[in-house]
Amino acid sequence: MKMLKVLAVATALSASGFAMADDQVVQSGYAFDKNQLIPTGVRAEVGTTGYGGALLWTANPYVGLALGYNGGDISWSDDIKVNGSTYDMDMDNSLAYLNAEIRPWGASQNVWAQGLYVAAGVGYVDNDYDLKRNIGTNASFKVDGSRFNAGLNDNVSIKGSQQYDNDIAPYLGFGFAPKITKNIGVFGEVGAYYTGNPSVQLVSSHPKLIGDDGRTLGQAVIDEANKIENDDKYEWMPVGKIGVSYNW
Repeated sequence: MKMLKVLAVATALSASGFAMADDQVVQSGYAFDKNQLIPTGVRAEVGTTGYGGALLWTANPYVGLALGYNGGDISWSDDIKVNGSTYDMDMDNSLAYLNAEIRPWGASQNVWAQGLYVAAGVGYVDNDYDLKRNIGTNASFKVDGSRFNAGLNDNVSIKGSQQYDNDIAPYLGFGFAPKITKNIGVFGEVGAYYTGNPSVQLVSSHPKLIGDDGRTLGQAVIDEANKIENDDKYEWMPVGKIGVSYNW
């Protein structure tokens, strides 16, 4: 059902994008050609949402469309902090998107001004983030504000996941895509998807340890997972990516 929704949204966005294009065609004196429905270029990209590529359409100098996919297990790690706890995060991404790219100065004679654009669209997000916190033995540590003590024989670790499951998310971004030659260009883009809060699961290797507030470690990690699930800052998934394009 969600896939049908994203197809419906994508179709509406495509129609609106080309409608906008047609309006600007009339105003700017460009003639619309049905061949503009055929992709005019491709690009390869890598960033915070994985690696992949996109098909590109150029309706006129002011309006374009990008239909792409980013995915893969990103090799770098990030971290997530909540209530003084820091978890290492490994990202496994799966994201399909359709964006309209609006270039206010698309007809400018300045190649740098031509490259500036605003991207607006939707993404179909199915991202999984593995969370890990290795505490070890003979250590004092906090989880959800409660202090615990790991003994000499307690090799404590906390593992879990943060998931954005099959979410259709609106997107807004800003980019710069100048052409280096007639056919080859580069681009960079930053933006964010509004995904809503993720689902989070955390489990401890020693759930029966007792904290200074009387909670078990098992209960504390459940409470910490709930804090992540309901923190406003995780409603937005930031995007940063770079790449190269080829237009024919």
